[in-house]
Amino acid sequence: MNRYGIVSVLLGLYCIGVAAFAVDLSDAVVVMDIAQPTTPMQTAARVLVEEVAARTGLDWPVVAAVPENGTTLILQLDDALPAEGYRITLSEEGHPVTIAGADGRGLLFGVGYLLRQLQWRDGEARYGQHEATIVSAPVYPIRGHQLGYRYQANSFDAWDDVQYEQYIRELALFGTNSIENIPFQDDRESPHMPLTRRDMNRRMSEICAEYGLDYWVWTPAVFDLSDDEKRAAHLAEHEQLYAECPELTAVFFPGGDPGANPPELVLPFMADLAERLRNHHPEAKVWLSLQWFNAEQCEMIYRWIETEQPDWFGGLVAGPGSPSVPETRARLTPDYPLRHYPDITHTVRCQYPVPWWDPAFAVTLGREPINPQPVFYAFIHNTFAPYTEGFISYSDGMNDNVNKVVWSLRGWNPDYDVRAILKEYARLFFAPEVAEPVADAILALEKNWEGPLADNGGVSATLALWQRLEQQNTELADNWRWQSLLVRAYYDAYTRYRLLYETALEAEANVVLARADELGPEEAMNKAMTILDRAETAPRKAALRERIVALFDALFHSIGLQSSVEKYQACGYERGCSLDFLDYPLNNRWWLEDAFEDVRALSDRAEKVAALARYAAWENPGPGSYYDNIGHVGQSLHVLRPEGLNTDPLMERNINPGAWWWDDGFSRERLSWQTTMIFPLTLVYNGLERRGDYTLRIKGYGEARPRANGVALIPSHYEPEVKEFPIPPALLEEGALTIVFDPIDESHLNWRQHSRVAEAWLLRK
Repeated sequence: MNRYGIVSVLLGLYCIGVAAFAVDLSDAVVVMDIAQPTTPMQTAARVLVEEVAARTGLDWPVVAAVPENGTTLILQLDDALPAEGYRITLSEEGHPVTIAGADGRGLLFGVGYLLRQLQWRDGEARYGQHEATIVSAPVYPIRGHQLGYRYQANSFDAWDDVQYEQYIRELALFGTNSIENIPFQDDRESPHMPLTRRDMNRRMSEICAEYGLDYWVWTPAVFDLSDDEKRAAHLAEHEQLYAECPELTAVFFPGGDPGANPPELVLPFMADLAERLRNHHPEAKVWLSLQWFNAEQCEMIYRWIETEQPDWFGGLVAGPGSPSVPETRARLTPDYPLRHYPDITHTVRCQYPVPWWDPAFAVTLGREPINPQPVFYAFIHNTFAPYTEGFISYSDGMNDNVNKVVWSLRGWNPDYDVRAILKEYARLFFAPEVAEPVADAILALEKNWEGPLADNGGVSATLALWQRLEQQNTELADNWRWQSLLVRAYYDAYTRYRLLYETALEAEANVVLARADELGPEEAMNKAMTILDRAETAPRKAALRERIVALFDALFHSIGLQSSVEKYQACGYERGCSLDFLDYPLNNRWWLEDAFEDVRALSDRAEKVAALARYAAWENPGPGSYYDNIGHVGQSLHVLRPEGLNTDPLMERNINPGAWWWDDGFSRERLSWQTTMIFPLTLVYNGLERRGDYTLRIKGYGEARPRANGVALIPSHYEPEVKEFPIPPALLEEGALTIVFDPIDESHLNWRQHSRVAEAWLLRK
């Protein structure tokens, strides 16, 4: 546990007394019982009265002296409290509610706690707690989120400074104390930005100063730092930013992702940044991540930290593509802190991918969908937080706003119950009376992504729950958080309906293709395509589709979510464009359509018939043979999954499939080829014919070194994409096979070139 944890666990939710009561604050007067309140303290009072007014219509005055009569809510300081801590006291006599803060932040966080617990409705506000006094302080000192104002974000670039302030405020209500901007990277011109990036960079700093929050900037060098002219220009750009920001806590320089400069160029550049930074912000630090550095370069940086110990250096950041959090902490000298940089916004091709995500979601919802995963991320936070001083998350939009709240409150108190967090979220942003059902409905959305989609009947039940909530709470129709949760419920259910329908269409088409010799190849292909095309000519659940389209349109207008490149000018299809993939085929219709053109080019009828028979039996190789779609959670029955996420959070032993991104997401390749696994993996077969004649066939890419029951297999056919390995009959004495793959050192290759497997057959002659 870090040095803050020992004190804060003791104070995390320290309670005094046994009283359990609630007070009516509908006619409250807010008393600022502070002689010379700072701007953050005044902001805490303003936030309190504005947020109450927005929900109830009540107009609480803020005064400096306690009135003789009336209900009072007193704001005061108590320097005996731990940093950022607060105390809330309820009294049945005199002045019913007092919020004391250790400082301006503590006061703001105390206000946030009260607002999250407030029972409110139009014209009424009541507050109660089970204890007379609650004292709370954070366990981790860094609790933040990246809100970069750049085109690459799926929504942030459409916000003005008023929207940014409101969002930063709402994060602070859940204990967030740090905001990280992206002031320079991504120089593409956004069609959405209401302010210039320079103006927004300054405004975000001003907002953080007003709220008493830390302001960080993420500033990669995407050019060669040996270019003196570009280097000097970039240093000047930095210094201009530093001069214009009233608050600047730290500069985070990522070693890579993006950028590809070696440490011998990065470290002197950071020193030059620090010199300019301290001219304007003497206490500010420069931090570094080891992203994309190789082992030798990482070691060089560790040695530099140990020997140089620069006072301007803030610490290391562990993020996507860098050594793991535990590995970094073990190697980093204790004199410097470690910050986590968790990716909470992406689902695939990322730091913490969805475990065994159904490919139907990977090709439709995509890499950056609306992704509330409260249980998953609460677990990820608690797994790595003890090695760190806290986190500032990697986020590229509002799609992960539930995750941000979970991380913020788990950073405050790692024991914060997930369902309690969701109830507070729903109470604050929707209404107290829906807190319970909405918390459960959000948890149900997370369950939608578990296991094979085709077998998950809970997806329809989740939609029914959300539809009932939708009908009962029409006043929330324009609430962007409500819209985002609703659209996920509709999208998941629609995708499942399509998956079941289109899977059945392909099975029907395969029956026709198997009759190609009888029908004639051309007739079989035409009939098969007519069946497959029913996905478009006779679609199902059109009303669900229309509702999804309407909700995405509402989200563009309410919060700037760019769910489509063409319709909403998103910067790229991978950036939250779930709307663009709403109709992506969930069977192999596109692949078969292209394959049929190859068949038609064949001159021999028998070859055409054989090819069509092969397509028809692709996933059904016949009695006694087995097929696995390796990366599909529901079609990989022989893939051994040895360990759960609870004991293997980095998925080092239970390797997670990876979903590929080809042709801007509109790949026409066979679906099974788009989700693969790297080696090593284990295939287990039981009930085989003793001394039978079997062959292992692998479809994938690169190299493969399989062993069956410990014996290395010798290939009879070996090409980069297809390989075949006869199984020696002597290995089948027990009627079982365990196939493992020898590891292959491919550290010299880009990860996209690593060997992988998409499909496996065990074929019996």
